[in-house]
Amino acid sequence: MANNNPPRNAKSAAAKPSSNRGAFYGILVAIVIVGIAAILYLKSSPPSADSGAEAQAAYAAMQRDYAKAGPPRPYVMGDSTAPVVIEEFADFECPVCGSYATVTEPDVRRMIIDTHLAYYKYYDFPLPMHHNTQSASNAAACAADQGKFWQMHDQLFAGQDAWGLNPDGATQVTDNPKSVFMGYAKAIGLNTSDFEQCYDSKKEQARVNANAAEGFRRNVNQTPTFFINGKMFAGSIPYDVMKKAVDDAAAAKKSAPAAAPATTPAGTPAVNPAAKPAASK
Repeated sequence: MANNNPPRNAKSAAAKPSSNRGAFYGILVAIVIVGIAAILYLKSSPPSADSGAEAQAAYAAMQRDYAKAGPPRPYVMGDSTAPVVIEEFADFECPVCGSYATVTEPDVRRMIIDTHLAYYKYYDFPLPMHHNTQSASNAAACAADQGKFWQMHDQLFAGQDAWGLNPDGATQVTDNPKSVFMGYAKAIGLNTSDFEQCYDSKKEQARVNANAAEGFRRNVNQTPTFFINGKMFAGSIPYDVMKKAVDDAAAAKKSAPAAAPATTPAGTPAVNPAAKPAASK
């Protein structure tokens, strides 16, 4: 005889699909809510130039522009006859560069540059992810026009929090730092009218580009980067490390053999065509 009674667990078996559908719809609603929240967040956040294809494109564009620049014109300090040359590639908006400039560099100036151990050169290397760094380099170049690059250099690095990055490291304090830089120009005694005209016209942009081009030529890819008698030191370095590098470079130069006189391809001493032949007796 056929058993027409429903199975004992028929009720619970029929209830499972309904329960699963409830869970499914619950998950679906949660996904929708999270998705909407993500879209709203992205719309409220400014695009960041330091990530993804945008930053890479900006970097490539800079390299193309800088390839057309002329010879570099770094800003210099100290005794040009010193046995060691320290070259710095830096970005005015780079926090690490600011830390070096305000903490380490005063000792470098006092105990290495002022004592004639080394000659110092500063090259602009503005990074594309820093919105105001080109303007800062422009301000420094215009201050150099009036013989006060280093005074503006010090103001810019000491005052990064007034015109550069916010503490989050991603957003800017201001989109237009000109008023801050005008204040620096006045504080260091520049002719502010001439400074403003230079700043607005960007007449020194070619110098900034040429200095950056030199960095690309030397494979600089971070700031600060130093060269001490040609040897690269990437990243900020403490005073003791720099002093040892300077001492080592000076010792190496002192112990290097004197340069041999120039020779012709055949190995004979070169002849100065301007020299008069010795009179024959």
